Amino acid sequence: MTRPPLPPFTTETAAQKVRMAEDAWNSRTPEAVALAYTPDSQWRNRSEFLRGHDEIIGFLTRKWAHELDYRLIKELWAFREDRIAVRFAYEWHNDCGRWFRSYGNENWEFNEAGLMRRRIASINDAPIENAERLFRWPLGKRPDDHPGLSELGL
Repeated sequence: MTRPPLPPFTTETAAQKVRMAEDAWNSRTPEAVALAYTPDSQWRNRSEFLRGHDEIIGFLTRKWAHELDYRLIKELWAFREDRIAVRFAYEWHNDCGRWFRSYGNENWEFNEAGLMRRRIASINDAPIENAERLFRWPLGKRPDDHPGLSELGL
């Protein structure tokens, strides 16, 4: 199975890969998200270390059960051959209704088929008030005309 665009990346194809990942994560469908990764993909997400589709699906299922009304924006930071660096922010609330904006960086490494074999993520959470939210589109894919991180001053 291949997952275009394939490495080596160009500015255009790296940005396309980032947007495809954002769209998949905004679907909040763990099984669909996992298809972008190799079956033995290695992750570090905050302090969790995961390997393979089953662990990724379990992690994402737990994540989106806790991080409610999740909306994410990713932005290309840098790329080279089979690697992409991304910065991102997402907004969510807990089951008590408290809102957060989580900021982070990801480093991605892809195989020749365009599947991600390694994902390293560092993330920090900042409490925000409902009035401070910037990501207010309907749940799902971010509209194409919605500003990105740079346009929002994040």
